[in-house]
Amino acid sequence: MLIRRAFDICVKKQHVFKSVVSSPHSTLSPFNLEGGGGAILKSLSTNVYENLAVEDWIHDNIDLQGKNILFLWRNSSAVVIGRHQNPWQECNLKLMREHGIQLARRRSGGGTVYHDMGNINMTFFTTKKKYDRMKNLNMITKSLNKLRPQMDVRPTERLDLLLNGHFKVSGTAAKLGRTNAYHHCTLLCNSDRTLLSSVLKSPCQGLKSNATPSVPSPVKNLLEEDPTLDCGIIMDSIVTEYTKQYGLDHHIILIEPKDEATLPGISKMTQDLQTWEWVFGKTPKFSVSTSFKLGYRLSSAMVTLSIDVKNGIIDSCNIKLPQHWLPSEMCEHLASHLIGSKFCPSETTRLTSALLRTCPQNEELHHKWNILCENVASVM
Repeated sequence: MLIRRAFDICVKKQHVFKSVVSSPHSTLSPFNLEGGGGAILKSLSTNVYENLAVEDWIHDNIDLQGKNILFLWRNSSAVVIGRHQNPWQECNLKLMREHGIQLARRRSGGGTVYHDMGNINMTFFTTKKKYDRMKNLNMITKSLNKLRPQMDVRPTERLDLLLNGHFKVSGTAAKLGRTNAYHHCTLLCNSDRTLLSSVLKSPCQGLKSNATPSVPSPVKNLLEEDPTLDCGIIMDSIVTEYTKQYGLDHHIILIEPKDEATLPGISKMTQDLQTWEWVFGKTPKFSVSTSFKLGYRLSSAMVTLSIDVKNGIIDSCNIKLPQHWLPSEMCEHLASHLIGSKFCPSETTRLTSALLRTCPQNEELHHKWNILCENVASVM
């Protein structure tokens, strides 16, 4: 099939991409679109930050007047939150760290999604005036219907795609700029649903936020409905339908997101999307109020923790423990030093390790202090 052939050729012959983008029919900038029309692009990268950067580069640098672009991309395991969301509220960050799953914040709104190689991402670029999410979703459902007429996939009023009227197979979001716009959506083909449901379930208790919350939905893979499908077959069908809709040929431009010569400034855009200040620091202010039980040998105590976070930085902190279990001045010492630090377990661990050296030389107090610090860090 077309997409898989193109990808296989590129993998076997690494020089192919350079010859593709230098040909008169495949110039990436400005995509051979001087006279209008459109283009179909496919990323050679499976890095979520690189692919999100390509979206932003196209949006910011290409004149889309009279033009349409479809960008196809897939990522290694990642969780992608909307621009105005709270990652502590949306996902299990501890589990993601354990599994090496990347966290990214995109520049569009909407809810949180899980990406892996069993999921297809599609981005539809148009001018702001031509922006039409439902048109794009209808194109996808039409392509799936032609591929498997018995498969019941339909768009909803919420601009999702449902399988059999119940299972969500696609989430959708958009960015509308001054003149350009893009609509992107997922398509669950053969994703790890067990991991998906686990990482998109936050363990945080007592979190209050005005951030945009995701709306949980039951999901299902298209391959669970028809095991004869695969991502390549589905992408081929979507490409065929897109070319018919816009009168294009089937030529696919393969994009290497690291190519500064083709995409000037793309490296910085990619780096910006990976910074702590963007991924976590752009979180709308929130608070955490929780309590938990601490135990040491035969003694135990309940601790109450209240933290306000602004721009990912601890703005205020209050820790309350019974005086007989741990002196109040030690709790106050910890709380005061947490203020101004990142709401981040690794930073909190480094900070508390340094503070430990200033604690009274008392084995029991040291152990209790460590227990308290570990529990405070686990909230993050």
